[in-house]
Amino acid sequence: MTDLPQQHFIDIAELARTLGHAHRLHLLEHIAQGERAVERLAELCGLSVANTSQHLQHLRRAGVVQTRRDGKRVLYRLGGGPILEVLAALGQFAEHNRLAVRELLADSMSAQERLEAMSRDELVQRLHEQSITLLDVRSHEEYALGHLPGAISMPLDELQQRLAELPQDQEIVAYCRGPWCVLSSTATAALREHGFKVRRLDSGLPDWQAAGLPVEA
Repeated sequence: MTDLPQQHFIDIAELARTLGHAHRLHLLEHIAQGERAVERLAELCGLSVANTSQHLQHLRRAGVVQTRRDGKRVLYRLGGGPILEVLAALGQFAEHNRLAVRELLADSMSAQERLEAMSRDELVQRLHEQSITLLDVRSHEEYALGHLPGAISMPLDELQQRLAELPQDQEIVAYCRGPWCVLSSTATAALREHGFKVRRLDSGLPDWQAAGLPVEA
């Protein structure tokens, strides 16, 4: 069998270098929720506009993000290819190897809650049956960029004040940005304390979109 050419490994190493920065991974988490301008991304990640722009250029050259112009603004979105799968694999590997990551996740999401999380396939079926209330606990901004069909926008910081809007006789499913986002697990725990029957989705909006499922905006 012929060995793979050296360029194959050079390309992989170059991509790894591009992704090997915490700020770039943080930026990608927000870009995965929908198109954003550099100024807004800088605000969300607590970076300067110049620093954010520099990181985005690295990601763009690698094809990880793409851009389009909207008047004077340049909007960033995820590039083509299995980017979400790559990010998910990195997260899974970090969880496997780093005890600190597992301990951090355990603070917000118990082992029992992980077992009780609802899969994407089950959610599709339950939405078809109209047997659940779907709760988006991300920010209103992220909800406006795109959300799961029929989801109610109720950011985590508004949850306690809006409990009266939620049904006591129907199961609630909370979701947020993805499997490493703790907003939905925090919301799940809070709602259970008030007697609601609630589960969290084991993924988020980017995974839903990547599966080719419909999104409302």
